[in-house]
Amino acid sequence: MTLQVITGNHAAGYALSAAGEANRTARGVACGIYPITPQTEIVEYVAKFPFSKGHVVPVESEHSAMAVSIGASANGARAFTASSANGLAYMAENIMVAGYYRLPIVMVAVNRTLGPPWNIWADQGDTLMLRDFAWLQFYCETNQEVLDTTLLAFKLAEDRRILLPVMTCMDAFIVSHTQTETDLPEQEAVDRYLPDLDLPHRMHPDEARTLGGLTWPHEELSLRLEIDEAMKRVPSVYQECRQSFTEVIGRDPGDMIQTFGTEDAEVILIVSGTMATTAREVVRRRRAGGEKIGLVKVKMFRPFPEAALRGACQSATRIAVLDRNYAAGSGGVFWQDTRAAFHGHRDDVLVQNYLTGLCGGDVTPAVVDDIVADIGARSEAGDPVWIGVGAGEETIQ
Repeated sequence: MTLQVITGNHAAGYALSAAGEANRTARGVACGIYPITPQTEIVEYVAKFPFSKGHVVPVESEHSAMAVSIGASANGARAFTASSANGLAYMAENIMVAGYYRLPIVMVAVNRTLGPPWNIWADQGDTLMLRDFAWLQFYCETNQEVLDTTLLAFKLAEDRRILLPVMTCMDAFIVSHTQTETDLPEQEAVDRYLPDLDLPHRMHPDEARTLGGLTWPHEELSLRLEIDEAMKRVPSVYQECRQSFTEVIGRDPGDMIQTFGTEDAEVILIVSGTMATTAREVVRRRRAGGEKIGLVKVKMFRPFPEAALRGACQSATRIAVLDRNYAAGSGGVFWQDTRAAFHGHRDDVLVQNYLTGLCGGDVTPAVVDDIVADIGARSEAGDPVWIGVGAGEETIQ
């Protein structure tokens, strides 16, 4: 491995390119690319990579970028792309197509606020609006996690027990443009980790077939059920891919959820992405002061790791879910799935939502301390709490 100081975008570009090159003895690589801030450096990196077999296709829109990746994947190439914010919105029709076609495409999405009004800062609403499109979703905290998760995503997506596309997500600028030390695996190691792609339902000139034709209701229902069954297999297959990654690459890419101080915690913070870095330090400080507080970082959002989350929160009586996203009229998306995970299993836990860091707002230690104070004073859960509204102040409203 080679240790380099690189950005999150560079880490993503390296992982996508190395994975594509690893398929050179099979059908090669192909991807459609289109720029959008703040992910443009990813597709620039991919466009410059000297692939032994395959094509990088610059196109006129995000919709077409995914269309190219769909066509390439359906014909057996290892396919990928990258996008962000309104680019994902424009791409949405074909994102759904890729999921329902069961194509193992990997996309790196840099989480950015959807417009209008226009804002290029971090917000998870762009990828979470696509949460029901039959894609797996992973939310990364660091540059290293972006690289490792993107490589793992190909192995997971291409497993015949899964055959679903994967999004690797990272916070705009906080990860995408920040340089940190990152271990880059050698191409030989990536080759060993990712075998040649052999898509069982790929198009072939000697076997006439169509994809996505007209079906009867019962046929469509069967296809939806197959997707559901594949999603249920993801947690166990993920652990296999994780173990293989550790053995071949020499580093643990991390679990679907990651805990800190939860073994005796009465209060637990549930976070994702870069919020975990700040919240973990607050929890560390408070535990050193004798407080029974812990943290769960949800890395895998789709499928939502309900059982693992309940297991990590067994001692908790209060759970604060910090969401860098908002579903209009419904609160934070991670909070919605967390509440559902506990419904019917535990009635003794208070689950409160805190909307923080939206639209690029800072999630500071002071913000996390305020959240801890607020949930500690509650006798029951209430409406989602908005933080940072008005005059740029990160205070609870």
